[in-house]
Amino acid sequence: MAAPADRRMWDLLLVLTAPPHVDDSLTTVLRLARATLDLGRTVRVWACGYNTMLTQETLGPAKPVNLLDRENRYPSAAGVIGDMVDTHQGRFGWIVCTACSAERGAGRHIDQVRLRSDARLAATIGAARRTLYVGGA
Repeated sequence: MAAPADRRMWDLLLVLTAPPHVDDSLTTVLRLARATLDLGRTVRVWACGYNTMLTQETLGPAKPVNLLDRENRYPSAAGVIGDMVDTHQGRFGWIVCTACSAERGAGRHIDQVRLRSDARLAATIGAARRTLYVGGA
């Protein structure tokens, strides 16, 4: 029998299940992730439901121009998430549930996102020292 493979352990897994347009769940997850990263720890986010729409390629890195504030540019959710993954190489990861993504027609994600089957959620939880569900079950 082969020896079990060593798998990487993450310090924190944040499972984001609340729709991003109903409350502050998304910003809560991003703030928790940044605070944890600032402590030198590792973080993964598992995005379910409508959160799979946040990392669509078509969103681009910035929101459309604000007509009341034409001088400033503001990042899109995809821009923020992509930047966090790039900035914290190997210490921050964003996973999109393939089943939730397919249900919503969210097929093309930014390159920094990993797509995983919902069948892998249990293994992902097992690879985290702490797991926090944000938004309910």
